[in-house]
Amino acid sequence: MERKQLLEKMKLLKLWGMYRSFQGDLYQSETDRYTPDELLGMLLENEWDDRQARKIQRLITSAKFRYMASVEELIYDEQRELDKNQMMRFAECEYITKRQNILITGSTGVGKSYLACALGHQACLKGYRVSFFNLAKLLARLKMMKADGSYLKEISRLERQDLLILDDYGLQPIDNQSQLIFLEIIEDRYDRKATILTSQLPVSSWYEVIDEKTIADAILDRLVHGAYRVNIKGESMRKTRKRVNQNNN
Repeated sequence: MERKQLLEKMKLLKLWGMYRSFQGDLYQSETDRYTPDELLGMLLENEWDDRQARKIQRLITSAKFRYMASVEELIYDEQRELDKNQMMRFAECEYITKRQNILITGSTGVGKSYLACALGHQACLKGYRVSFFNLAKLLARLKMMKADGSYLKEISRLERQDLLILDDYGLQPIDNQSQLIFLEIIEDRYDRKATILTSQLPVSSWYEVIDEKTIADAILDRLVHGAYRVNIKGESMRKTRKRVNQNNN
């Protein structure tokens, strides 16, 4: 079969990794140096790598992170009290396989959302399904979905995510209907999937956000039990990053 016909069949079969390899470097190299098995192995390896790269990109795009962050770019300033060894353990994503939660707290600007996005991005690189939401906006959207009939479908989608990141808990009061929605989300995920929650409030103050105490108990017991806690301290990251950049120049 001629090269042009082979390329056309690869396109029809959507073997894009093989297609680009056979069209590019592999075709231009001395292919007669390889046995048929070696040549096929190289083509399959390139196809595998290409599919994995496209899968990861789909996962990252679907997650809709607030920041394009990575664990390699985290700043371990002494004032922040961020444990590098702990972050490296989180980067292995074992907490996801064990269905554990991470609670990230700290004052405004210290990098809570950035850290959550970095961990989420790392999870995508490992092949996990991740979704990032501002909690208040998510609850408001789900309330609207109850009216148009799409609520159950979205709740089911949230339940399937390997990692759900809920940003800015406690930034706004949670009304009665939203409290029940929040409970349903957490109940569906409890001991089944991992969740990351960020908040300006210390965990000890989280009960105050939910005025119905029985619901507060139900939500927070499921969130906090067995969860990792990361309390970031120090000044605003805007100042820290500016200082680090100046030192590097």
